[in-house]
Amino acid sequence: MSSALHIPPPYRTIRETEADVVVLRCEDPSVSFAELLQAMGSMSAPVIVVSPRRDAEVVVEVFRGGAGYLVEGDYCTCMLSSAVMAATVGHTYFSPVACAAVRDAARRLPDPGEAMERLRSLLSPRERQIMELLSTGLGAQEIGLRLRLSEKTVRNNLSNIYAKLDARGNTDAVLKWLGAAQGDPIGLTAR
Repeated sequence: MSSALHIPPPYRTIRETEADVVVLRCEDPSVSFAELLQAMGSMSAPVIVVSPRRDAEVVVEVFRGGAGYLVEGDYCTCMLSSAVMAATVGHTYFSPVACAAVRDAARRLPDPGEAMERLRSLLSPRERQIMELLSTGLGAQEIGLRLRLSEKTVRNNLSNIYAKLDARGNTDAVLKWLGAAQGDPIGLTAR
């Protein structure tokens, strides 16, 4: 990725680009994200939404559309860079406030009970610590700093966690950890 292009709404010229990742900065993702997806058509570039909106319904709607989400003022350039790099390998990235919105939505789900406890018991105590921090929106580097582990050790643990939870990446793992992927009554899992 060597350049960035500004494509204003209604995003008609986006199909003429060879974008690796699309970063959509908008006030209302409910409108702009839908317009972008329509304009992209069959284009398969991952999307990261950057918006001041932080309500769970909007964040969940964007996640259902398969995009990452950064809340304006809740990320630094390193996080944006991590989100873009993660998107290139199929991971979905959320800023801490966006992740908290998903957590709040997941908390409103019925108690997942015994099945959830079985799922969580698959993880070692260290892996559970890492999942708790990951579910607050922290990345591997920040988790490493908090737990006094190298980033590589955290990433190795995350790979093990993804395999144990049968998760596609960090967002999928967090949703399973929170019980949101079980039955999914509010539509949190990506479609």
